[in-house]
Amino acid sequence: MKTRELCNLGVPKGTAMQIAKKAIPLAVQSGLGHRELRDRIATVVETPNAYLEHEIWGELATELSGVFAAQARYVGREQPAAWRQWGEDLEPTAVQQMANACQLPVSVRGALMPDAHQGYGLPIGGVLATQNCVIPYAVGVDIACRMKMTVLDMPPQALDNQRDRLRSSIERETQFGIGARFRNPRQHDVMDADWNVSHITQENRDRAWKQLGTSGSGNHFVEFGTLTLDADDLGLQAGTYLSLLSHSGSRGTGAAVCDYYSRVAKQMHPELPRELVNLAWLDLDSQAGAEYWAAMNLMGQYAAANHACIHQAIAENLGVEVLLDIENHHNFAWKETHAGEELIVHRKGATPAGKGVLGIIPGSMGTPGYVVRGKGVESSLQSAAHGAGRKMSRTAAKRKFRWNEVKRFLDQRGVTLMSAGLDEVPMAYKDIETVMAAQQDLVQPIARFDPKLVKMAEAGERPED
Repeated sequence: MKTRELCNLGVPKGTAMQIAKKAIPLAVQSGLGHRELRDRIATVVETPNAYLEHEIWGELATELSGVFAAQARYVGREQPAAWRQWGEDLEPTAVQQMANACQLPVSVRGALMPDAHQGYGLPIGGVLATQNCVIPYAVGVDIACRMKMTVLDMPPQALDNQRDRLRSSIERETQFGIGARFRNPRQHDVMDADWNVSHITQENRDRAWKQLGTSGSGNHFVEFGTLTLDADDLGLQAGTYLSLLSHSGSRGTGAAVCDYYSRVAKQMHPELPRELVNLAWLDLDSQAGAEYWAAMNLMGQYAAANHACIHQAIAENLGVEVLLDIENHHNFAWKETHAGEELIVHRKGATPAGKGVLGIIPGSMGTPGYVVRGKGVESSLQSAAHGAGRKMSRTAAKRKFRWNEVKRFLDQRGVTLMSAGLDEVPMAYKDIETVMAAQQDLVQPIARFDPKLVKMAEAGERPED
């Protein structure tokens, strides 16, 4: 019996699920058929106290009894924490997730960005401020997923007359795929940091080193394109520049940190009802909370190092100078002061947009992105969208689109796609111009990036974004 079927019968994920799966073979051996097994599990879930001494179901009943008793004691906020939404016609499940998050007793304020869509616990595009605690799933699975742009001292005409050379530099200097790694690891000072802040980072250090400078899968990419400034800014004169843009995070080690500490958080909060279980938190004063916070910040350094390795290697491969670097996290938690109070601000798929702060908001492989300057709007917790945002699931995109129509779309825009899956095609994303229009009060666009040569993971790779 699979996890989904057990969930539908009311078995909570976690310890109870593990116990149920151990009990099922014993029940089958005792003669229960599939339908009888389903009925029995449903009965145990409904009346666990009646099965506490049962030879097969006693352990599950005991666990369920404790979980349900804890849930009965749960007390949320009398009134939800204040939150505001940017953009219209957002995915209803994402809006509901944001509303749920603001019911947590530790929540203080929230905001939902115009690129929002459903995530684990907190929606992608969700911003949540809490008091002295951190929520692993409100940071995200790919801790410190981030953007980096490098403006290169190379004529933009190289996109036409040196495209093969640019393509080769991407192929040689980074790798894509869920398990991508270098045989000869890249060198960076981040590997000299303290990786003993958590047993998870300690155990994964060697893997992290081998994956340093790789790009992963899902919506992660490395691409060349043109950056257009209509006026002098960023220390550059108005004009068009060849630029390198990348999107990726902390790879397998970041995912391992999230997986472990989200499970710890859930174990510490068995009282949370089903709709809030992925919003379990860790008090920063607790050992687990302090470990996660240190590990998260290490993953922030590591993700930044990943991008630094990619950009430095490509620039050296091409033999060109760097004119400008811009970068930002968009899956992270920060200690910030708002309205005179120190809060933990989680931005899950949201860009920091403090007053004067630079950020990058990409579109898709075939639509523009923007370099922006934040306006420091307090009602958004000084945040903005992190991209166009998906408008359909990966499965729906793969069913709906075909490569011939995608190729026509990209050809019309002068985009060469080196590799990607159908789940990442431009039509699977919202209109970036609509997203930008919905957040005019949050950020000021100062430059436009148009992708021209795009590399993503091959079709069929499991997404890790």
